[in-house]
Amino acid sequence: MDRHSRRIVGCFIGARDEVSAFGLWESLPARYLDARCHTDGLAAYKSVVFGGLHVIGGTQHIERFNATLRLRVAHLVRRSLSFSRKQAHLELLIWMFIHRYNASLR
Repeated sequence: MDRHSRRIVGCFIGARDEVSAFGLWESLPARYLDARCHTDGLAAYKSVVFGGLHVIGGTQHIERFNATLRLRVAHLVRRSLSFSRKQAHLELLIWMFIHRYNASLR
């Protein structure tokens, strides 16, 4: 998430491990690769984000977005309520929400 515009600039759907952290880093546009990256201190991020670019803390904005995502996308609430049979459908649904979210910002 860009801290100034609140736009989602990159996304990777997967477990919280080094592969996913690298996938998230690869999803960022080139102009964000030299920006500071605020994380929750997960060890997987330390192997991807190096040196002074890695800041632990300051994740309130992305946590608020995650709560909004869970609230508005029923597939993320409980598996028994609504679900996607294919991972690709879930990923498409989340990407569509992100694009709509970004378009709704000023």
